[in-house]
Amino acid sequence: MFRVGALASATIAATGLAAAEYHRLRTGRGQHVTVDMRRALASFRSERYLGIDGGPPPVLRDPVTGFYETRDGRWIQLHTNFAHHLAGVLKVLGCENERAAVASAIRGWDGTTLDQTLADAGLCAAPIRTPDEWAALDQAKAIARLPLFEIERIGDAPPELARRHLSPSGKGGARPLSGVRVLDLSRIIAGPVGGRALAQHGAEVLMINGPHLPNIAPLVIDNSRGKRSAVLDLRDAAGCETLRGLTRDADVFLQAYRPGALAARGLASCTYRCAPMDMTDHGPRGVASTVSCSPRAALRRLSGRQRHRPNRDICRAKRSITRRAISPLSAPWSRWPGGRPRRKLAREGIAGADRPVAAIARPDSGRTESA
Repeated sequence: MFRVGALASATIAATGLAAAEYHRLRTGRGQHVTVDMRRALASFRSERYLGIDGGPPPVLRDPVTGFYETRDGRWIQLHTNFAHHLAGVLKVLGCENERAAVASAIRGWDGTTLDQTLADAGLCAAPIRTPDEWAALDQAKAIARLPLFEIERIGDAPPELARRHLSPSGKGGARPLSGVRVLDLSRIIAGPVGGRALAQHGAEVLMINGPHLPNIAPLVIDNSRGKRSAVLDLRDAAGCETLRGLTRDADVFLQAYRPGALAARGLASCTYRCAPMDMTDHGPRGVASTVSCSPRAALRRLSGRQRHRPNRDICRAKRSITRRAISPLSAPWSRWPGGRPRRKLAREGIAGADRPVAAIARPDSGRTESA
Protein backbone atom coordinates (compact mmCIF):
# COMPACT_ATOMS: atom_id res chain seq x y z
CA MET A 1 0.00 0.00 0.00
CA PHE A 2 1.28 3.44 -0.93
CA ARG A 3 -0.07 6.24 1.27
CA VAL A 4 -0.29 8.79 -1.50
CA GLY A 5 -2.69 11.00 0.43
CA ALA A 6 -0.27 11.32 3.34
CA LEU A 7 2.61 11.98 0.93
CA ALA A 8 0.66 14.62 -0.99
CA SER A 9 -0.49 16.37 2.18
CA ALA A 10 2.95 16.33 3.79
CA THR A 11 4.80 17.71 0.77
CA ILE A 12 2.24 20.43 0.09
CA ALA A 13 2.21 21.35 3.78
CA ALA A 14 6.01 21.57 3.79
CA THR A 15 5.84 23.92 0.82
CA GLY A 16 3.23 26.01 2.58
CA LEU A 17 5.33 26.18 5.75
CA ALA A 18 8.36 27.32 3.76
CA ALA A 19 6.27 30.01 2.07
CA ALA A 20 4.86 31.10 5.43
CA GLU A 21 8.34 31.35 6.94
CA TYR A 22 9.53 33.37 3.98
CA HIS A 23 6.56 35.68 4.42
CA ARG A 24 7.42 36.05 8.13
CA LEU A 25 11.00 36.98 7.29
CA ARG A 26 9.76 39.69 4.94
CA THR A 27 6.86 41.08 6.94
CA GLY A 28 7.25 39.93 10.54
CA ARG A 29 3.80 38.33 10.40
CA GLY A 30 3.30 34.62 10.97
CA GLN A 31 0.75 32.33 9.35
CA HIS A 32 -0.91 28.98 10.00
CA VAL A 33 -0.88 26.29 7.31
CA THR A 34 -3.66 23.76 6.80
CA VAL A 35 -4.03 21.13 4.07
CA ASP A 36 -7.14 19.40 2.80
CA MET A 37 -6.05 15.85 1.89
CA ARG A 38 -8.73 15.45 -0.79
CA ARG A 39 -7.52 18.59 -2.53
CA ALA A 40 -3.91 17.54 -2.06
CA LEU A 41 -4.68 14.27 -3.83
CA ALA A 42 -6.40 16.19 -6.61
CA SER A 43 -3.27 18.28 -7.00
CA PHE A 44 -1.13 15.16 -7.33
CA ARG A 45 -3.43 13.95 -10.12
CA SER A 46 -4.23 17.35 -11.53
CA GLU A 47 -3.41 16.47 -15.14
CA ARG A 48 -6.21 13.90 -15.06
CA TYR A 49 -8.79 16.55 -14.21
CA LEU A 50 -7.60 19.06 -16.77
CA GLY A 51 -10.20 20.49 -19.11
CA ILE A 52 -9.83 23.03 -21.91
CA ASP A 53 -12.76 25.14 -23.10
CA GLY A 54 -15.22 22.68 -21.61
CA GLY A 55 -13.67 19.68 -23.35
CA PRO A 56 -10.89 17.17 -22.78
CA PRO A 57 -7.21 18.13 -23.13
CA PRO A 58 -4.92 16.64 -25.78
CA VAL A 59 -3.97 12.99 -25.28
CA LEU A 60 -1.55 12.62 -22.39
CA ARG A 61 -0.04 9.21 -23.14
CA ASP A 62 0.82 7.58 -26.43
CA PRO A 63 -1.07 4.28 -26.84
CA VAL A 64 2.19 2.31 -27.06
CA THR A 65 3.37 3.55 -23.65
CA GLY A 66 2.90 0.88 -21.01
CA PHE A 67 3.94 -2.51 -19.65
CA TYR A 68 4.79 -5.55 -21.79
CA GLU A 69 5.73 -9.15 -21.03
CA THR A 70 8.94 -10.46 -22.57
CA ARG A 71 9.84 -13.94 -23.80
CA ASP A 72 11.39 -14.97 -20.48
CA GLY A 73 8.39 -13.90 -18.42
CA ARG A 74 9.82 -10.56 -17.33
CA TRP A 75 8.06 -7.20 -17.73
CA ILE A 76 9.30 -3.97 -19.22
CA GLN A 77 7.75 -0.53 -19.45
CA LEU A 78 8.09 1.57 -22.57
CA HIS A 79 7.92 5.36 -22.57
CA THR A 80 6.87 6.54 -26.03
CA ASN A 81 5.18 9.85 -25.28
CA PHE A 82 7.78 11.71 -27.33
CA ALA A 83 7.63 11.11 -31.07
CA HIS A 84 11.36 10.37 -31.36
CA HIS A 85 11.16 7.81 -28.55
CA LEU A 86 8.23 6.09 -30.27
CA ALA A 87 10.02 6.05 -33.62
CA GLY A 88 13.15 4.61 -32.00
CA VAL A 89 11.27 1.84 -30.20
CA LEU A 90 9.43 0.83 -33.37
CA LYS A 91 12.74 0.74 -35.26
CA VAL A 92 14.37 -1.52 -32.66
CA LEU A 93 11.37 -3.84 -32.56
CA GLY A 94 10.81 -3.75 -36.32
CA CYS A 95 7.05 -3.52 -36.00
CA GLU A 96 4.07 -1.30 -36.80
CA ASN A 97 2.82 1.53 -34.62
CA GLU A 98 0.12 -0.53 -32.93
CA ARG A 99 0.06 -1.77 -29.35
CA ALA A 100 -0.72 -5.35 -30.37
CA ALA A 101 2.18 -5.36 -32.84
CA VAL A 102 4.54 -4.01 -30.17
CA ALA A 103 3.41 -6.61 -27.65
CA SER A 104 3.95 -9.39 -30.19
CA ALA A 105 7.43 -8.13 -31.06
CA ILE A 106 8.48 -7.83 -27.39
CA ARG A 107 7.47 -11.43 -26.76
CA GLY A 108 10.36 -12.36 -29.05
CA TRP A 109 12.94 -10.68 -26.76
CA ASP A 110 14.42 -11.58 -23.39
CA GLY A 111 13.88 -8.76 -20.91
CA THR A 112 17.52 -7.98 -20.11
CA THR A 113 18.55 -8.01 -23.75
CA LEU A 114 15.72 -5.72 -24.79
CA ASP A 115 16.43 -3.33 -21.94
CA GLN A 116 20.09 -3.02 -22.91
CA THR A 117 19.30 -2.71 -26.62
CA LEU A 118 16.83 0.11 -26.03
CA ALA A 119 19.26 1.84 -23.68
CA ASP A 120 22.08 1.62 -26.22
CA ALA A 121 19.76 3.26 -28.73
CA GLY A 122 19.15 6.15 -26.32
CA LEU A 123 15.51 5.21 -25.75
CA CYS A 124 13.36 5.33 -22.65
CA ALA A 125 12.37 2.01 -21.05
CA ALA A 126 12.58 0.36 -17.65
CA PRO A 127 12.55 -3.33 -16.69
CA ILE A 128 10.44 -4.26 -13.67
CA ARG A 129 12.71 -5.51 -10.90
CA THR A 130 12.12 -7.00 -7.48
CA PRO A 131 13.64 -5.17 -4.50
CA ASP A 132 16.42 -7.77 -4.32
CA GLU A 133 17.22 -7.41 -8.02
CA TRP A 134 17.37 -3.66 -7.65
CA ALA A 135 19.62 -3.86 -4.58
CA ALA A 136 22.17 -5.92 -6.53
CA LEU A 137 22.72 -3.19 -9.13
CA ASP A 138 25.74 -0.88 -8.99
CA GLN A 139 23.37 2.08 -9.23
CA ALA A 140 21.47 0.94 -6.15
CA LYS A 141 24.69 0.52 -4.20
CA ALA A 142 25.87 3.97 -5.29
CA ILE A 143 22.81 5.76 -3.91
CA ALA A 144 21.98 3.48 -0.97
CA ARG A 145 23.65 5.72 1.63
CA LEU A 146 22.75 9.04 0.07
CA PRO A 147 19.90 11.29 1.22
CA LEU A 148 16.79 11.67 -0.89
CA PHE A 149 18.05 15.07 -2.02
CA GLU A 150 21.06 17.26 -1.41
CA ILE A 151 21.60 20.99 -1.05
CA GLU A 152 25.06 21.89 -2.24
CA ARG A 153 26.60 25.27 -1.47
CA ILE A 154 28.24 26.71 -4.59
CA GLY A 155 29.12 30.17 -3.31
CA ASP A 156 28.49 32.87 -0.74
CA ALA A 157 26.70 36.20 -0.86
CA PRO A 158 25.52 38.77 1.68
CA PRO A 159 22.17 37.85 3.29
CA GLU A 160 19.41 39.59 1.38
CA LEU A 161 15.68 39.06 0.94
CA ALA A 162 14.27 39.40 -2.54
CA ARG A 163 12.98 42.98 -2.35
CA ARG A 164 14.06 44.39 -5.69
CA HIS A 165 10.70 43.82 -7.39
CA LEU A 166 8.37 44.76 -4.55
CA SER A 167 6.20 47.84 -4.39
CA PRO A 168 7.99 51.10 -3.48
CA SER A 169 6.97 50.65 0.15
CA GLY A 170 9.03 47.46 0.29
CA LYS A 171 6.56 45.86 2.71
CA GLY A 172 5.85 42.81 0.59
CA GLY A 173 2.87 41.88 -1.52
CA ALA A 174 -0.36 40.11 -0.70
CA ARG A 175 1.22 36.67 -1.17
CA PRO A 176 4.28 35.11 0.48
CA LEU A 177 6.46 35.20 -2.64
CA SER A 178 5.12 38.39 -4.20
CA GLY A 179 7.90 40.13 -6.08
CA VAL A 180 10.14 37.05 -6.28
CA ARG A 181 11.16 36.40 -9.88
CA VAL A 182 11.88 32.88 -11.03
CA LEU A 183 13.47 31.62 -14.22
CA ASP A 184 12.11 28.12 -14.86
CA LEU A 185 14.24 26.05 -17.23
CA SER A 186 12.62 22.70 -16.54
CA ARG A 187 10.40 20.33 -18.46
CA ILE A 188 7.67 17.70 -18.21
CA ILE A 189 6.82 17.04 -14.52
CA ALA A 190 9.21 17.36 -11.56
CA GLY A 191 10.87 20.70 -12.32
CA PRO A 192 7.74 22.39 -13.70
CA VAL A 193 5.76 21.35 -10.62
CA GLY A 194 8.41 23.05 -8.50
CA GLY A 195 8.04 26.24 -10.52
CA ARG A 196 4.27 25.95 -10.32
CA ALA A 197 4.46 25.72 -6.51
CA LEU A 198 6.45 28.96 -6.39
CA ALA A 199 3.90 30.61 -8.69
CA GLN A 200 1.02 29.43 -6.50
CA HIS A 201 2.60 31.31 -3.59
CA GLY A 202 2.86 34.51 -5.59
CA ALA A 203 6.21 34.34 -7.38
CA GLU A 204 6.48 35.69 -10.91
CA VAL A 205 7.65 32.66 -12.86
CA LEU A 206 8.92 32.83 -16.43
CA MET A 207 9.18 29.41 -18.06
CA ILE A 208 11.81 29.14 -20.80
CA ASN A 209 11.44 26.44 -23.45
CA GLY A 210 13.33 25.60 -26.62
CA PRO A 211 11.61 25.80 -30.02
CA HIS A 212 13.10 22.45 -31.04
CA LEU A 213 12.29 20.46 -27.88
CA PRO A 214 9.36 18.02 -27.81
CA ASN A 215 6.59 18.60 -25.30
CA ILE A 216 3.57 16.80 -23.88
CA ALA A 217 0.75 19.32 -24.25
CA PRO A 218 -1.43 18.43 -21.23
CA LEU A 219 1.59 18.55 -18.92
CA VAL A 220 2.72 21.88 -20.34
CA ILE A 221 -0.74 23.32 -19.71
CA ASP A 222 -1.26 21.81 -16.26
CA ASN A 223 2.24 22.48 -14.92
CA SER A 224 2.37 26.02 -16.30
CA ARG A 225 -0.49 27.36 -14.20
CA GLY A 226 0.56 30.71 -12.80
CA LYS A 227 3.54 31.08 -15.13
CA ARG A 228 4.39 33.09 -18.20
CA SER A 229 6.32 31.39 -20.94
CA ALA A 230 8.85 32.32 -23.57
CA VAL A 231 10.91 30.50 -26.16
CA LEU A 232 14.70 30.77 -26.35
CA ASP A 233 16.98 28.81 -28.63
CA LEU A 234 20.08 28.14 -26.56
CA ARG A 235 21.79 26.58 -29.56
CA ASP A 236 22.72 30.04 -30.79
CA ALA A 237 24.66 32.85 -29.17
CA ALA A 238 21.78 35.33 -29.19
CA GLY A 239 19.55 33.02 -27.17
CA CYS A 240 22.29 32.37 -24.64
CA GLU A 241 22.94 36.08 -24.22
CA THR A 242 19.24 36.74 -23.69
CA LEU A 243 19.18 34.11 -20.95
CA ARG A 244 22.19 35.69 -19.27
CA GLY A 245 20.36 39.01 -19.27
CA LEU A 246 17.27 37.45 -17.68
CA THR A 247 19.33 35.91 -14.89
CA ARG A 248 20.54 39.34 -13.81
CA ASP A 249 16.99 40.32 -12.90
CA ALA A 250 15.93 37.01 -11.34
CA ASP A 251 15.95 35.78 -7.75
CA VAL A 252 15.63 32.06 -8.41
CA PHE A 253 17.10 29.96 -11.21
CA LEU A 254 15.32 26.61 -11.56
CA GLN A 255 16.76 24.19 -14.08
CA ALA A 256 16.33 20.46 -14.51
CA TYR A 257 18.46 19.60 -17.51
CA ARG A 258 21.06 16.87 -17.36
CA PRO A 259 24.28 17.67 -15.50
CA GLY A 260 26.54 19.71 -17.74
CA ALA A 261 23.88 20.56 -20.33
CA LEU A 262 23.90 24.30 -19.64
CA ALA A 263 27.65 24.38 -19.15
CA ALA A 264 28.04 22.90 -22.62
CA ARG A 265 26.27 26.02 -23.93
CA GLY A 266 28.61 28.28 -21.99
CA LEU A 267 25.93 29.01 -19.39
CA ALA A 268 27.46 27.51 -16.27
CA SER A 269 27.75 30.96 -14.70
CA CYS A 270 23.99 31.53 -14.93
CA THR A 271 23.37 29.37 -11.88
CA TYR A 272 25.73 31.54 -9.86
CA ARG A 273 24.10 34.83 -10.76
CA CYS A 274 20.80 33.77 -9.19
CA ALA A 275 20.97 32.39 -5.69
CA PRO A 276 18.18 29.83 -5.14
CA MET A 277 16.00 30.35 -2.09
CA ASP A 278 17.41 28.86 1.09
CA MET A 279 14.83 28.89 3.86
CA THR A 280 17.20 27.46 6.47
CA ASP A 281 19.80 30.20 6.39
CA HIS A 282 19.55 33.89 5.62
CA GLY A 283 16.84 34.18 2.98
CA PRO A 284 16.92 33.61 -0.76
CA ARG A 285 19.97 35.60 -1.78
CA GLY A 286 22.11 34.79 1.23
CA VAL A 287 23.49 31.46 0.02
CA ALA A 288 24.02 30.28 -3.52
CA SER A 289 23.17 26.59 -3.68
CA THR A 290 22.00 23.79 -5.90
CA VAL A 291 19.49 21.10 -5.03
CA SER A 292 19.82 17.68 -6.63
CA CYS A 293 18.18 14.31 -6.21
CA SER A 294 20.25 11.30 -5.27
CA PRO A 295 20.81 9.85 -8.78
CA ARG A 296 22.77 12.96 -9.74
CA ALA A 297 24.72 12.85 -6.50
CA ALA A 298 25.47 9.19 -7.14
CA LEU A 299 27.62 10.10 -10.11
CA ARG A 300 30.35 10.98 -7.64
CA ARG A 301 30.18 7.47 -6.18
CA LEU A 302 30.78 5.70 -9.48
CA SER A 303 34.34 5.24 -10.58
CA GLY A 304 36.35 4.17 -13.60
CA ARG A 305 34.44 3.23 -16.71
CA GLN A 306 31.08 3.49 -14.96
CA ARG A 307 31.57 7.17 -14.22
CA HIS A 308 31.45 7.90 -17.94
CA ARG A 309 28.03 6.23 -18.34
CA PRO A 310 26.16 8.08 -15.63
CA ASN A 311 23.21 9.82 -17.19
CA ARG A 312 21.65 6.84 -18.86
CA ASP A 313 22.39 4.15 -16.28
CA ILE A 314 21.52 6.21 -13.22
CA CYS A 315 18.28 7.43 -14.79
CA ARG A 316 17.40 3.89 -15.88
CA ALA A 317 18.01 2.65 -12.37
CA LYS A 318 15.91 5.43 -10.90
CA ARG A 319 13.01 4.63 -13.20
CA SER A 320 13.33 0.96 -12.36
CA ILE A 321 13.24 1.41 -8.59
CA THR A 322 10.11 3.51 -8.78
CA ARG A 323 8.38 0.69 -10.64
CA ARG A 324 10.04 -2.32 -9.09
CA ALA A 325 6.96 -3.37 -7.09
CA ILE A 326 4.55 -2.99 -9.99
CA SER A 327 3.82 -6.35 -11.89
CA PRO A 328 1.23 30.68 -24.60
CA LEU A 329 1.82 33.45 -22.41
CA SER A 330 4.96 35.46 -23.31
CA ALA A 331 6.44 38.57 -21.70
CA PRO A 332 9.98 39.71 -20.86
CA TRP A 333 10.82 40.74 -17.31
CA SER A 334 10.40 44.45 -18.04
CA ARG A 335 6.72 44.02 -18.95
CA TRP A 336 5.64 41.74 -16.14
CA PRO A 337 2.62 43.19 -14.34
CA GLY A 338 2.13 42.70 -10.65
CA GLY A 339 -1.09 40.73 -11.09
CA ARG A 340 -1.79 37.02 -10.95
CA PRO A 341 -1.24 35.41 -14.35
CA ARG A 342 -2.87 32.16 -13.26
CA ARG A 343 -6.19 33.99 -13.31
CA LYS A 344 -5.68 34.57 -17.01
CA LEU A 345 -5.25 30.84 -17.55
CA ALA A 346 -8.58 30.27 -15.82
CA ARG A 347 -10.32 32.93 -17.89
CA GLU A 348 -9.04 31.34 -21.06
CA GLY A 349 -10.81 28.12 -20.27
CA ILE A 350 -8.26 25.94 -18.52
CA ALA A 351 -10.23 24.16 -15.82
CA GLY A 352 -8.59 23.84 -12.43
CA ALA A 353 -6.26 26.80 -12.88
CA ASP A 354 -7.56 28.36 -9.68
CA ARG A 355 -8.29 25.25 -7.61
CA PRO A 356 -6.85 25.75 -4.10
CA VAL A 357 -4.83 22.92 -2.61
CA ALA A 358 -3.44 24.25 0.64
CA ALA A 359 -4.59 27.26 2.61
CA ILE A 360 -2.52 29.71 4.59
CA ALA A 361 -4.54 31.53 7.25
CA ARG A 362 -3.40 35.04 7.99
CA PRO A 363 -3.88 35.69 11.71
CA ASP A 364 -3.34 39.40 11.26
CA SER A 365 -6.25 39.84 8.86
CA GLY A 366 -8.39 36.74 9.27
CA ARG A 367 -8.15 36.07 5.55
CA THR A 368 -7.25 32.78 3.93
CA GLU A 369 -5.32 32.56 0.71
CA SER A 370 -5.05 29.65 -1.67
CA ALA A 371 -1.66 28.05 -2.14
